[in-house]
Amino acid sequence: MALLEDVFEEALGPVAIGVGALLVIPALFPGVRRALRPVAKGAIKAGIGFYETTLANVTDAAGDLIAEARAEREHEAAHSAPLDEKPSPA
Repeated sequence: MALLEDVFEEALGPVAIGVGALLVIPALFPGVRRALRPVAKGAIKAGIGFYETTLANVTDAAGDLIAEARAEREHEAAHSAPLDEKPSPA
């Protein structure tokens, strides 16, 4: 997860600058608004795709970890003697 955090930290500055430019430039130049609309929609679509892909990968990884943890708990429960039960004399 540290890699993912590094990506977000490094991308935060340029993304903030881009978002700021998308908000300020159309206010300064009204004709630019129509031209930037498809670009903004494309950026939003790309962001949604990135989010969905990242979410799918994280969900898969979490699901795998949960399945492994459950399997280990079941294995440990099956191979450990209950505390109340004493071994029978042979």
